[in-house]
Amino acid sequence: MRFEEITTDKKRVIDLLLLADEQEDMIDRYLDEGRLFVLYDPAIVCAAVVVNLNDKECELKNIATLPSAQRQGYGKAMIQFLLTKFTRYQTMYVGTGDVPETLAFYQECGFHRSHRIKNFFTDYYREPIIDHGIQLTDMIYLRIDQS
Repeated sequence: MRFEEITTDKKRVIDLLLLADEQEDMIDRYLDEGRLFVLYDPAIVCAAVVVNLNDKECELKNIATLPSAQRQGYGKAMIQFLLTKFTRYQTMYVGTGDVPETLAFYQECGFHRSHRIKNFFTDYYREPIIDHGIQLTDMIYLRIDQS
């Protein structure tokens, strides 16, 4: 496994990022300002984007693993890498839909529930977002605090 930050031509991994955020203009809102990382094994199997919120907080805006590489530890490896890369922040947030499998994944990575934004997916996305058979409405935020 090898991690790399991509600083130019970030759209080259848009197909991978679209697995986690289905509307390209929503990705465009954070991709330029965010830091994009990919995990190779040996080709790119996972990508993640982290944005700075302020001096003490950052947000994991997108993390996606190729379907053929899911459930093999790549997502967890990416999160562990990001936590070591972003130690200057006290808190990392991640927002997701209210899907038990997804919430369990983040909790296994050390995140815990923070807050909820009501109707986020219905207010900001043109089409309904369905994840694991569940139509998403609220954005559930989780956080991990580093000392």
